Amino acid sequence: MGKSAKSLFVVALVTVIAVAFSGFAGSGSVEVFGRPSMYLAGWLALAINWLAFVPSAAAKSDKFYDTIGAVTYLSVTAFAVYAAIGFHGDLDVRSMVVAGMVAIWCIRLGSFLYTRIHAAGGADSRFEKIRVNPARFLVAWTLQGLWVILTGSAAVAIITSETRAPIGAFFYAGAAIWLLGFVFESVADSQKSAFKKDPSNAGKFINVGLWGWCRHPNYFGEITLWFGILVIAIPVLSGLSWLVVISPVFVFLLLTRISGINLQDAQAKARWGDNTAYQTYRKKTPALFPKPPAG
Repeated sequence: MGKSAKSLFVVALVTVIAVAFSGFAGSGSVEVFGRPSMYLAGWLALAINWLAFVPSAAAKSDKFYDTIGAVTYLSVTAFAVYAAIGFHGDLDVRSMVVAGMVAIWCIRLGSFLYTRIHAAGGADSRFEKIRVNPARFLVAWTLQGLWVILTGSAAVAIITSETRAPIGAFFYAGAAIWLLGFVFESVADSQKSAFKKDPSNAGKFINVGLWGWCRHPNYFGEITLWFGILVIAIPVLSGLSWLVVISPVFVFLLLTRISGINLQDAQAKARWGDNTAYQTYRKKTPALFPKPPAG
């Protein structure tokens, strides 16, 4: 089997996983034209990325990859709201708050990533070797669709659930956890941007602000906020809809084992591995879970 054929096989496999998950996890979601709305949301996430792939592959450009990720989140959330209002007849407080949480997070992070990638010239080193290979590039876009539906599954489950539950302890606890995560991620990103813009920091690693509490505070924030949404979802989950527990678990594994901390740490070691100050920073500063710096 050639490389292109293998890539297309991966695309098919990822597609099956995405629609199977959204179908099973969406067993308790309101139906739209006879299909669970979460199942249709899974197809929507894939379709948006496949459509965006076409002009991106033609231009051999990944300039809008992260932007399309944000658009996918917003579109899936908007579809969930449409399903809840149009086919359930209402949108309760839990659903409205969670839809707002996803939109706020998505717009904030999406605009940040858009600005960052364009400041860097519009090219992402992650795609250097695959943007010129259409089949491999399609894998990346299909994976983004899967990423959105897995990560956003707890939020979609809340909005589209046939079950409505009164606001209680899980809602308030989850909202507080989400807020902590959102603030952590936003402040960490802002601090790093300001650090990089200061000419006196050229060639230096960041170890100030929240980056002195842990080496990846932005990732801690993202994992935390999705965990908060899962906590909010608990009162409306039953049966197979409990599969959405994968939301924060997937984000944790993605950012700690696949494309987040591993890649960032490898790049940092390559740049500052022989730097005594960096070695001390790595030794004394947790990778993910924050701890106030000593002294």
